[in-house]
Amino acid sequence: MGVRTRFAPSPTGFLHVGGARTALYSWLYAKKMGGQFILRIEDTDIERSTPEAVTAILEAMEWLELSWDEGPFYQTQHFERYKAVADQLLNAGDAYRCYCSKERLEKLREDQMANKEKPRYDGHCRHLSAIPDALSQNSFVLRFRNPETGSVEINDCVRGNVVIQNTELDDLIIVRSDGTPTYNFTVVVDDWDMKVTHVIRGDDHLNNTPRQINILKALGASLPIYAHIPMILGDDGKRLSKRHGAESVQHYQHEGILPQALLNYLVRLGWSHGDQEIFTREEMIQFFDIQDINKAPAAFNTEKLLWVNQQYLINAEPIQLVKHLQWQMEKLGINIAEGPELEAIIKAFRERSKTLKEMAEKSVLFYQEYVTLDAEAKAKHLTPEALESLKPLRLAFADLADWTTEAIHHALEQSALGLGVKLGKLAQPLRVAVTGNTTSPSIDITLALIGKERVLKRLDQVLANA
Repeated sequence: MGVRTRFAPSPTGFLHVGGARTALYSWLYAKKMGGQFILRIEDTDIERSTPEAVTAILEAMEWLELSWDEGPFYQTQHFERYKAVADQLLNAGDAYRCYCSKERLEKLREDQMANKEKPRYDGHCRHLSAIPDALSQNSFVLRFRNPETGSVEINDCVRGNVVIQNTELDDLIIVRSDGTPTYNFTVVVDDWDMKVTHVIRGDDHLNNTPRQINILKALGASLPIYAHIPMILGDDGKRLSKRHGAESVQHYQHEGILPQALLNYLVRLGWSHGDQEIFTREEMIQFFDIQDINKAPAAFNTEKLLWVNQQYLINAEPIQLVKHLQWQMEKLGINIAEGPELEAIIKAFRERSKTLKEMAEKSVLFYQEYVTLDAEAKAKHLTPEALESLKPLRLAFADLADWTTEAIHHALEQSALGLGVKLGKLAQPLRVAVTGNTTSPSIDITLALIGKERVLKRLDQVLANA
């Protein structure tokens, strides 16, 4: 059987970058090995799971173009299957009913904590041959009968050989008193049924793995190969969170990060291929191997992500960026039919913008009839002398038959020559007059993007108010 990996998010919120990296690694390894990538929605936490979160996860995966071969599967649709497997374990003696009250378990935990012992179930109901009358009216949970001797050996692709003694593990609950299955149990059944060969997930799940392996063994199931990847940290060495500036995948989409740039950045958070920084999707698939994932946690750096994103803006074919820029423009309420082609905007601003959001915000002026002049720029550059120099330039522009960068540049040069000033002396007042500020691409490109009609209108407005 070929490689089968899975990504199994819980729909209790947006897909965050840590989950996206896990999804990427699982997706890459499946593609690398010619296998299948499965998407599973682990929605058994009924109180916290929401349809909105499911939609957000699916949309994030689609935006990242991490397409799945099977799924999405939903755990809430498989409760009958979980019940059947739980009954199988119960009938085989590998699970038992536990009638311990909440009060007893809380007292047990308090005593263990007071004695500086590891909190764990003490097996009180493990050896009951009959239900005492005092417990017969209690509700019960189903616990897995964990082996009391021996050890669990995990040959982890990232962490190496990990050995856990069974005496360190207690009898975990696999079915709650209301009949709903628990996380560690549903994961086992799903991985077994879906024939998952490689489980790639965060190392915060490592403590769950020996428990899950023991259940798989009790069921006579084949064990998957595990790869527990280190958590992503913030710059302060603590687990990544919102306070470090790391957000959901949708956040980065809204901030103007390209999906391929985000994937490129995430793949390097824990994996490398020599000193290469920028990868095509095909190169990621070609070079990636779970054996090469680093053991040490990586730190998230927003500035590095912005650098990677800008490399994509600079080097991608403009046509590949159009739909992403259009999305940003529409968010700003810009009608792109009322201005220059987006490819021209991309070419003008790709080296001046770190994100598509920044590019869109800088481009608004090309789609407006008029602009608001920055007070400081107006005071500094639109002096009476400068305004006088704009009058003959306005006439020269009006006479242009072709509104191209070449024709515009020639008109600027001739006007500067006629006025006896350097081109820069004329260009900056002109820039302020037509853009409202002092920064833009080269003046001939800026004017070409604004369009002849709008340039003349803006010059007329400035000269009329002089």
